[in-house]
Amino acid sequence: HPLARALAAAAPEVPVAEGVREVPGRGLALTAEAGEIRLGSRSFCGIEEDGHGRGPELWLTGQGRAPQCFRFEDPLRPDAARVVAALRRQGMAVRLLSGDRASAVGEVARALGIADWRAACSPADKVAELERLQAERRAVLMVGDGLNDAPALAAASVSLSPASAADITQTSADAVFQGDRLAPVLEVLAVARGAQRLVKQNFGLSFAYNVLTVPLAVLGLVTPLIAALSMSASSLVVIGNALRLNLRTTRRWAS
Repeated sequence: HPLARALAAAAPEVPVAEGVREVPGRGLALTAEAGEIRLGSRSFCGIEEDGHGRGPELWLTGQGRAPQCFRFEDPLRPDAARVVAALRRQGMAVRLLSGDRASAVGEVARALGIADWRAACSPADKVAELERLQAERRAVLMVGDGLNDAPALAAASVSLSPASAADITQTSADAVFQGDRLAPVLEVLAVARGAQRLVKQNFGLSFAYNVLTVPLAVLGLVTPLIAALSMSASSLVVIGNALRLNLRTTRRWAS
């Protein structure tokens, strides 16, 4: 988990604990002689939500000591707001599902212009929400980089993950994009639309070719040599039309 990595990097001299168990979407627990030690969310550690604080946080409780809070900074990706605005202009409904507390998620949602958001989501909650949307016959694109996003990425109609995500998250996604920006999400959608258009065009070209040439062949008006050349030419036309997608994508990346 990114927060666990940051915490471990900040305290490299602390020995690794044995017998730690994970509670998915909530945190880590260790049973010790003095009682249970917990590291995770507020609710998992029994800390009441006060509505204060910005950004992600982890709480450490147990062994009769006062609860300790570790706060983290998790800046938005540079083009996140622009990508969200572009998706909305394309007629897509953008929803934010997060396991963080409401105050932090609400702040991010306001910064991105997302009105539909939900906080304190467990991995099962995210999967359930995606299944509900799919039951409404909606195609759902899931973009996630958190360890707890892996089940939702696998359940989505299409899913994307950045290369900086955990290995299991990348494995669960249908595609992985490079860099620290979200612009590849728009690129993937553009390529998908272009591929769909070309598939329809190729079906149309193939249908038109058969409608025009099959009757001529049946009537014996076309020699075998011309028929073979015509068939090869039609295949080349379809392949050449499909290659236009690759050329278009290359120009877009170059620009």
